[in-house]
Amino acid sequence: MSRRSASMLAAALLTTVAAPALAQTMPSGVDKTAFDTTVKPGDDFEDYANGAWRARTEIPADRSSTGIFLTVSKIAEERNAAIIADAARASAATGTDQRRIADYYTGFMDTAGIEARGLKPLKADLAAIDALKTKGQLSRMLGANIRADVDPLNATDFGTQNLFGLFVSQSFNDPTKSVPYVLQGGLGLPDRDYYLSDEPAMAEVRRGYLAYVTQIFGLAGLSDPAARAARVVALETKIAREQSSLIDSQDAHKANNPWSLGDFPMKAPGIDWNAFWPAANLGNQAQFIVWQPAAVTGLSALVGSQPIADWQDWLRFHRINEVTSVLPKAYDDAAFAFYGKELSGTPAQRPRDKRAQGAVNGALGDAMGRIYVQRYFPASSKADIQTMVKNILAAFDARVAALDWMAPATKAEARRKIETMVVGVGYPETWRSYAALDIRADDPVGNLRRAQTAETKHQLAKIGAPVDRREWWMVPQTVNAVNLPLQNALNFPAAILEAPFYDPKRDAASNYGAIGAVIGHEISHGFDNLGADFDASGRLRNWWTKEDLARFEAQGSALVKQYDAYEALPGLHVNGTLTLGENIADVAGLAAAVAAYHASLGGKPMPVIDGMTGDQRLFLSFAQTWAAKARDKVIRAGIAGDVHAPARFRAQTVRNIDDWYTAFDVKPGDALYLAPDKRVKVW
Repeated sequence: MSRRSASMLAAALLTTVAAPALAQTMPSGVDKTAFDTTVKPGDDFEDYANGAWRARTEIPADRSSTGIFLTVSKIAEERNAAIIADAARASAATGTDQRRIADYYTGFMDTAGIEARGLKPLKADLAAIDALKTKGQLSRMLGANIRADVDPLNATDFGTQNLFGLFVSQSFNDPTKSVPYVLQGGLGLPDRDYYLSDEPAMAEVRRGYLAYVTQIFGLAGLSDPAARAARVVALETKIAREQSSLIDSQDAHKANNPWSLGDFPMKAPGIDWNAFWPAANLGNQAQFIVWQPAAVTGLSALVGSQPIADWQDWLRFHRINEVTSVLPKAYDDAAFAFYGKELSGTPAQRPRDKRAQGAVNGALGDAMGRIYVQRYFPASSKADIQTMVKNILAAFDARVAALDWMAPATKAEARRKIETMVVGVGYPETWRSYAALDIRADDPVGNLRRAQTAETKHQLAKIGAPVDRREWWMVPQTVNAVNLPLQNALNFPAAILEAPFYDPKRDAASNYGAIGAVIGHEISHGFDNLGADFDASGRLRNWWTKEDLARFEAQGSALVKQYDAYEALPGLHVNGTLTLGENIADVAGLAAAVAAYHASLGGKPMPVIDGMTGDQRLFLSFAQTWAAKARDKVIRAGIAGDVHAPARFRAQTVRNIDDWYTAFDVKPGDALYLAPDKRVKVW
C-alpha cells in the first residue's frame, strides 16, 4: 500500500505481502501446504503459518517483493489489460474516455516515436529554465511547477521538481471548508535521511544517486555533467537539512499552522511569494495550512541564498527525471538502474506493457475504474462486504462501550465517531470527468504532464466548494484500502475484495481473518495515535480526558517497545515509534474482526473445518495475508521511511489477542508469549 500521510493519515496497508490465491478451492480458506509444522505456533506464528510458502517462493526478477498484494494485483492487472485492449479495438470517437485510454496507452508504448523525438518534448521547458535571470522568475517557475496530490506525505513524490507539496482537503479547524495544505518537498531520494544518515548503506545510495544525476546530464548533452550533478546533490542535501523528520511530520498538532497569503513573505522570506502563488493559481487564496513551517521557511531561504545556476541545474534534472519512462530507452534504463536496481534491489525492469497499464491507471483512474466495476464487481460482493463492515463497526462499538477505563464523555465521543463513519465499498458514488483532458497518441510526455495538471486543477476546484465526505481518494482497481481521518471515512476499492482477501465461497472465519482484519485495520486508524486526534466531524480536536489520554498513550508506548525489539535484518530493528499508528490499527483491527466473527455465529459453536477450529482458521488466514518475501534493500528502505512494519512482524500481532492463546495452546515459555497484563489492548 501507499505510504501513510504525515497527519492527514491516508492510512493504508503495506503492498509487499502475501499468500497464494487458493481460497476458491479450499472451503477452510487456509493453505495448509504453506505451514512449517516444525515451528511451534507460540514461538513464531508467522513462520508456522507461512514457512513452507516462503521456502518454495521466489521473488520475480521484476519485483522488489512478492506476496498476497502481488497475487491480487495480477488479477486487477489482467482485467486492466483487457479494458485497454477493448478500448483500442473500439475505435472510439475523439473526446471519449475510451479514446483517451487507448491513446494514452498507445503513446506510452510507441518506443520508436519516443526514440525519434528524443528530448524535443522538453525543449520549451528546458529553454524556459535557461532563460531564468532573477529570483522573481525562479519563484514564478517554482509556483507554476507545484502539483497537488491525494496523499500528503507523497504530495511531492520524490523525483519530481516540486519544491513544495500541495494537498487540498477540509481544514483541520473547520470541517466545512477545504483549504490547501503546503508541505516540504524538493528531493530526488525518498526521504531526508538518505542525505543525512551516516550509515554505510545510505552513503552507498548517495554515491549511486550522484552517478545517476551525472548520467542524466550526460545523456542530455549538457556540459560538465559531473559538476552539474554535484551542485544538484549538494543543493538537495541542504534541502534535506531543512526538512522535518517523518516522525515529527506525523503529529497533526505540529502540522496545524494556519498562514494567510500575507504571512509567507514575513515568515518565509527568500521566495518572491507575489510571483509564486499566482503562478500556482492560488494568488487569491486567503488561508493555507503549512504542515512543516520550519521546512517551508528553510526552503524559501535557500531559494534566496543559493545561486540561480544551482537551481537551474536542479530544475533541469528533475524536469527530465520525472518523465524518464516516456523518454528514449537510455534515460528509461538509467532511471531503472538507479531507482529499481540500486535503490530497491530489483534485478529486472517490468515489461513495458505492464508499466503502460499502470500509467493509464494513474492518469485516467476513474475512466478505467468505471469500466472495471461494471465488469468485475458484482452487487452481491458489495452487499456482502457492506454487511461485514457493519458487523465489524458494531463489534468495535461494543468493545468501546465495554471499556472500564474510559470516562463516559470520552467514550461518547468515540462511539459518535464510529456511528458517523462513512464507508465506501467498491467504487465512488460519483465519477471524475476527463472531458477537458487532452490525450494524444503521439505525445506521451505531454500526456503525463497534462494529466498532472488536470489532477491539480481538480484538487484546487475543491477550495470554496462544499466538503464532500463521500469523496474517494482511491480508484476501484486499486489493491489497497484507506482511512481518511479528516472525512471520518473509509474506502475499500473493488480490486482488494478478491481471494485470498475475500471469497464468498469459503468459510466465514477465514474471510474475517483476511478482509475482516483489513476492514478492522482501517476502522481502527480512526482511533490510532494519529486518528484519535480527530473528532467525528474530522476536526482536529482533543476529545479525551487527561486520564484517558494518559492510559491510551501508555498502551501505545508498550506497543512501541514490542516492535522496537523486532530485528528485520541483522542489527536493524523496526522503529516502533514510526510504525505505531499502523501497529495500533493491526492490533485493534484484528481484535474487532475476532469479535465480529464470534458475533456472526449467533451463539452457535464454531464449525471445525479441515481439522481447524474457527478461531484457528481466522488467525491462520490473518497470518497468511502477511506472508511475504522482500529484498534486503527494500526492507532497509522500509525501516528508514515506511510507517508500516515489515509484513512478517505484522503477522505476530496475534500475540496481543487473548483468543489466539486459547486457539493454539500458547503457554509461558513460548517465544511469543505475553502475560495477560502485557498484551496490548489499545481498544
